[in-house]
Amino acid sequence: MKTIDDFAALHRADDPLVLFNVWDAGSAAAVAEAGAKAIATGSLSLAGAQGYDDGEGMPFAAVFESVRRIAATIDLPLTVDFETGYAEDEQELARNAAALLDAGAIGCNLEDRLLDSAALREPDVQARRIAAVAAQGLFVNARTDIFLGPLLAGANPDRGDLVEKAIDRAAVYREAGAGCFFVPGLRDPDLIAALCEAVSLPVNVMWLDGMDGARLARLGAARISYGPAPWQRAMTRLTEAARAAMN
Repeated sequence: MKTIDDFAALHRADDPLVLFNVWDAGSAAAVAEAGAKAIATGSLSLAGAQGYDDGEGMPFAAVFESVRRIAATIDLPLTVDFETGYAEDEQELARNAAALLDAGAIGCNLEDRLLDSAALREPDVQARRIAAVAAQGLFVNARTDIFLGPLLAGANPDRGDLVEKAIDRAAVYREAGAGCFFVPGLRDPDLIAALCEAVSLPVNVMWLDGMDGARLARLGAARISYGPAPWQRAMTRLTEAARAAMN
């Protein structure tokens, strides 16, 4: 059984952990067969595969059951997209985190956005939430949504001022117990390199069209995740195959 320390050790800037995000036990088994070092769910993918909307539209009980089934299917560390924790209250958040651990997860993403707006939680508030989850024994990948959404980043998320704000948040989240810092939406190579250099946590970059994994490693990324892309591509191919069969 892999420990949280074993999982943390997979986050290396010279050899990043690649997470090809899955959505159910079957896709997890396929990705494990391909040679994955760890398995990660994506919230949009997990919800969409069960007919729910992203943004915690999938009930936590259903998330728990999906995580349990995935963990029972694989023999690899499993990290779960926890979104904002399915709770506003920190005690309920801690209970949900403990449930993920019991279901077989070793880590989770935890977002700093507010679900009902484009705003972010204040860093000190998010720090308490990270601490509550980390205290349950999960490896916390602290996600900042600074680079996502038009109200957060404007037309262009690749801005130096946003990187500076992200660096400040990373320092606060590290003190709270985060094990990794996730910056989805950032794609400019120079800004990624600057952020990786300035942040003392391993940095998780989300792969976007046009990105190259080897280059992201050279820029300093210690973790590369694929988000909803694998599920979206699989569903596109399924639709195309079904359409061809019916015509």
